[in-house]
Amino acid sequence: MAKHDKTKKSPVTKILAIVLLLLLVAAAFVGFSVKKDIDGGKKTGETVTLEVAQGSGTIKIANQLKENGLIRYPHIFRWYVGNQNKAGNLQYGTFEIEVGASYSEIIDVLSKTVAASSVRLTFPEGSTAQNIAAKMEEAGLCTAQEFLDAACNEDFSQFKFWQYVPTNEQAPDRFLKCEGYLFPDTYDFLEKDTVYNYVATFYAQFDKMITDEMYAEMEEKGMTLNEVITLASFVQEEAGNENDAKVAAVFYNRLQPGALVSRLESNASSYIQNDADNNYLWNWVRHYYGEKWEDIPANIRKAYDTYAVAGLTPGAISNPGMDAIKAALNPDPEYVADKYYFFVTDNAGTYYYGHTAAEHSANCNKAWAVNKQQTAGK
Repeated sequence: MAKHDKTKKSPVTKILAIVLLLLLVAAAFVGFSVKKDIDGGKKTGETVTLEVAQGSGTIKIANQLKENGLIRYPHIFRWYVGNQNKAGNLQYGTFEIEVGASYSEIIDVLSKTVAASSVRLTFPEGSTAQNIAAKMEEAGLCTAQEFLDAACNEDFSQFKFWQYVPTNEQAPDRFLKCEGYLFPDTYDFLEKDTVYNYVATFYAQFDKMITDEMYAEMEEKGMTLNEVITLASFVQEEAGNENDAKVAAVFYNRLQPGALVSRLESNASSYIQNDADNNYLWNWVRHYYGEKWEDIPANIRKAYDTYAVAGLTPGAISNPGMDAIKAALNPDPEYVADKYYFFVTDNAGTYYYGHTAAEHSANCNKAWAVNKQQTAGK
């Protein structure tokens, strides 16, 4: 009988050995390729112009570097930037980067402030999209229509919030898709930048301000981002001060099932046709379509008349600040529990809150009396 050769390997063992060898070779190749990407390659003096928009994060910058052939591995670049604690050093602007530059050299270039002409503009809380667009045009950065077209029709899916903004198909009665998401703040805009980058500057700040904790709170309370921002825009227009949370509570109560009053009935967006009144439909929507009330498409005119329809309008009526957004998400709990449904203000800025129509009527008389007294004293 032949002896069993214990040294003879089985076919399975051979296959495993080959697979292991291939994995080691592949790992070595990937490691070499990654190291080469980090260290840079042969330089020929060729450069690539990289346009980094204001508000761009390391993810977008890394992807831009790859798209321009400056790096191969964006995820490795992001890790490298974080490991070196350089994320906060990266600037926006126009940069010339040499092909073959190492990660360290690229970061050095992107960390240098570009001496370029810029325009600083401040946008108050409650500015409308049209107001913002007009200010951009006045500064000579772009036309108002170019700004609005880009803000409403371009793809900004690099920002988290964008996935929660209803599409035009989902919100056919909405006026402007961008309304509410152009975060009001002070910005420095590069001259001769793209309109897309101008819009992205506002959106990047909005995306930064709406935290993961806020999204979780919205989900817990059964509210969508669009509902929070739309409600916040009404709070901004009707208060925009220390009364934000109480005004938010009044509107919140009106939005609940079985509410005593189911319409917002806010003059900030209503049927009132008066230039002196703060009415979104009359002062902004009408001017977009023409000069006559009838120029507004009937479906939009109805959807934004808070005296005609119940619930929120299809979209925001301005771009609210952070205080109004927080108030919309967290209305005054006492005023919610006590079921306040009404408020009115006098010309001195005093707010009067009521539970019933009778209380509201009495408060209106108080406010009118104060106004009359002020007028008589002039």
